[in-house]
Amino acid sequence: MSKGLPKRSEDYSLWYNELVKRAGLAENSAVRGCMVIKPYGYAIWEKMQRVLDDMFKATGHSNAYFPLFVPKSLFEAEEQNAEGFAKECAVVTHYRLQTDPDKPGKLRVDPNAKLEEELIVRPTSEAIIWSTYKGWIQSYRDLPLLINQWANVVRWEMRTRLFLRTAEFLWQEGHTAHATAQEAIAETEQMLHVYADFAENFLALPVVRGKKTPNERFAGALDTYCIEGLMQDGKALQAGTSHFLGQNFAQAFDVKFATKEGGLEHVWGTSWGVSTRLMGALVMAHSDDEGLVLPPKLAPIQVVIVPIYKGEEQLAQISEKVLGLKKQLEAKAISVKFDDRDTERPGFKFAEWELKGVPVRIAIGGRDLENGTAEVARRDTKEKSSQQFDDLVNLIPALLDEIQANIFQRALDFREANTTKVDSYDEFKRILDEKPGFVLAHWDGTSETEERIKEETKATIRCIALDTPAEEGVDMVTGKPSSRRVYFARAY
Repeated sequence: MSKGLPKRSEDYSLWYNELVKRAGLAENSAVRGCMVIKPYGYAIWEKMQRVLDDMFKATGHSNAYFPLFVPKSLFEAEEQNAEGFAKECAVVTHYRLQTDPDKPGKLRVDPNAKLEEELIVRPTSEAIIWSTYKGWIQSYRDLPLLINQWANVVRWEMRTRLFLRTAEFLWQEGHTAHATAQEAIAETEQMLHVYADFAENFLALPVVRGKKTPNERFAGALDTYCIEGLMQDGKALQAGTSHFLGQNFAQAFDVKFATKEGGLEHVWGTSWGVSTRLMGALVMAHSDDEGLVLPPKLAPIQVVIVPIYKGEEQLAQISEKVLGLKKQLEAKAISVKFDDRDTERPGFKFAEWELKGVPVRIAIGGRDLENGTAEVARRDTKEKSSQQFDDLVNLIPALLDEIQANIFQRALDFREANTTKVDSYDEFKRILDEKPGFVLAHWDGTSETEERIKEETKATIRCIALDTPAEEGVDMVTGKPSSRRVYFARAY
C-alpha cells in the first residue's frame, strides 16, 4: 500500500480528497470541474439509488426521463428560477463543427450551424417538465401526478470538489402536481421525511429536518424544506431538499385542470432532490485516518474473507470452508468477497479493505482450520475477536446490524457534542472559531440580519428546525424579539 492518508486533524480537505481517490470512489477527469465516478464509488451510488427508488415507488411515484436540453424561452418562463440559475448555466449555441482551414487537423464551430434558439444544459428540470405537464394534465382525474427522474445536471461551478461540488453531477429530481395547496404541502413534507429516513437508517447520518429562510430558498419556491447533517470538521452539509412551488410554475407554463365543480384552476407543484453529494456526506461523516467507514447497508462489500495459508493444499482446505460460508451468507442477502489473490500478502489485503471501509473482515489460517475458528474484525471499532467458524453464519448478520447502529450513534453523539446554544454575538463568533458545529441562536427574522451574520462570520442559517420549540428571546445582533432559535453553521 502507499503511504498513509493525511490526518483529518491536520488537513481535513486534503484528507477528504485523498481518501476519495485512494479508496477508488472517484477522480478528477479531463473535463475541468467534472469527475469520473469509479466502479467502487458507483457501486455505493447504485445501492443508494436502489433504496431511494424503492422508497419513492412505495409512496406512489413513477420514473420518467426528460431531455437534457431546455430551450432558452422555456427556461426564462419562470423568472425567479431562471435568475437563480443564470450564472451557472452552460449554453449550446451551435450544432456542428467543421475542419478549420487555417489549422489542418483541427476543428472549429461551423458559423453556419447556429441554433435558431439557444439551448440550456439543464441545471434543474422544472422548465422542461412543467412545459410537458401542460399536455398531460387536463382534469382533476389526472391528479396527483407523481413523477421522478434519475438524471445528470450541469451547474457551472468555478470551485469544485469531488462529489460535494462538481460542474456535472448525478441526482434524482421529483416533480409533482396537485389539485390543492394542502396536498402539495403534504407531498413536500412527506418527501422530506423520506430523505431523512434514508439518511438516518441507511446513510447512518443523523439530520436536522427544517425549513430554509427566504434568503436560502430554492429559486421559484414558496417554501424549501431541507435535511442538514454535521460533518466531522464541524461544517454542515445540506443532504436533501424538498420544495413547495405553489402555483409559480403552473402559472408560468399555464398548467390548468378542470375541477370536480366544473371550474378551471392552476395546479400546485412540488420538486425535491438528492444528489451524489450524499457520497461526500458518507465519507465525511464516518471515515477515519485509515480510510472509509461504510454503514453496512450501503457497503458494496459487507464482508471480506482473507485466507492465511502455506501452500496450495492448505488454501484448498480453507477455500472449501470459506466458499460454503460465503454461499450461506449470500443466501441472506449479505455481499461477501473472498480475497484469495496470490499476488498480495495478507497484511496488504487487510490495509486495502480497511481503506475501502468494508464493515467486517474475517481472517482464517491453518491454526484456525484446526480449531474450527476464525478472526473477526470490525471496521467501525477495529475490535478483533476469535469466533467459532460454524457460528459465523448467524453471528455476521447480527454484527452488521450492530455496526450500522453504532455508526449512527457515534455520528449522533458527535452532533450533540457539537451543538451549542448561544445568546450573544461575541459568544457566537467565538464558538464558530473554537468549537465548530451547529450553533443555536435567536434570529429576528430579517434578511438584513441574516446577511450581516453571513458576511461577518461566513455562517449561514442552515434551517429553522421543524421540531424546535417556541422560545422567547432576542436576536443576538439586533436585540429585536425572536420566537425561537435557528440552526447556524459554516457549511459546504
